Amino acid sequence: MTSPSQTAGTTTDTPGLGPEGLTSKKNSKNDALQGRSPGQLMWARFKRDRIGVISAGVVIFFFMIGLLAPLISKIYGKDPYTRYGQITPGLLVNQYPSGPNGGISGDFWFGIEPGLGRDVFMQLLYGIRNTLGLAVGITLVSVLTAILLGVAAGYFGGRTDYFIGRFIDLLMAFPQQLFFVAFVPVVGAIFVAPEDEMPEWLRAAIIILVMWFLGWMSLARLLRGQTLSLREREFVEAAKVSGASPWRIIRRELVPNVMTPILVQTTYMLPNFVTSIAGLSFLGVGLVEPTPDWGRMFANAADYYRNDITYLFFPGLAMVIFIVAFNLLGDSVRDAFDPKRAR
Repeated sequence: MTSPSQTAGTTTDTPGLGPEGLTSKKNSKNDALQGRSPGQLMWARFKRDRIGVISAGVVIFFFMIGLLAPLISKIYGKDPYTRYGQITPGLLVNQYPSGPNGGISGDFWFGIEPGLGRDVFMQLLYGIRNTLGLAVGITLVSVLTAILLGVAAGYFGGRTDYFIGRFIDLLMAFPQQLFFVAFVPVVGAIFVAPEDEMPEWLRAAIIILVMWFLGWMSLARLLRGQTLSLREREFVEAAKVSGASPWRIIRRELVPNVMTPILVQTTYMLPNFVTSIAGLSFLGVGLVEPTPDWGRMFANAADYYRNDITYLFFPGLAMVIFIVAFNLLGDSVRDAFDPKRAR
């Protein structure tokens, strides 16, 4: 039988297990938990979400292959412009790849394009690069516009809120997809004569301009509502009393407190812009030949899919994976910021 003295000795002789040691260890753990910022707590919740982490990895992978497309092209030994099927005898027979599965081989990993005989793998990589580049540009200018007008309308109120609100209502009345299809060639005709060929950089700038024009309103309305609930808070009143200018209050006090909806909505806006850009190219008013584009690959595949489904398979599968991954990433970001909300 263990004596009381032996029990006491066991408790006191072991470092860190005495009453004082247990209390200090518990307090230090609570202090560590309480000392974490909201961003650190969000990041900790996000890392526990396996679907979110996997989706983030897939999204990063797509952006990396887009950025590294020129390097991959050098290593792979091919480019998206050369018509290999036309310069190499035997690769095309009656405009279709002579090899099985769209001409997939050790030389052409995803096969070759029917008709022109270009490398599908390089077409896809550069198409992802161009489409994501345009989508990121549109998302950035749309988010900045939404922050500027939405937060300003909510903070200043009065006539500023009225005019910005009516302007947003007017723009939201436009059918977006129809507006994109109709105005991209119209705006292009303003800058370039019909008999001249439009430079690709100008065509890309026009796509960004037109899609930005109708791409920021929903986020602006959301930020306006958030700002209306924040402008009467104590920290805003304290900034006013201290003599801070309105724009300093907006920049230093309000915008940091609406970053949650900004980040969440951005993860939904970008894949929507990706599908819109691909849709414009599919309809022939986006990027045109010979610039590689995700949507134009679908348009070209529509002419050949009955006899060569492989050419449609790879761009279609890539777009489905990217859109699903980005939407799941948006859900995970939202849940990480708002853990009480069930998915």
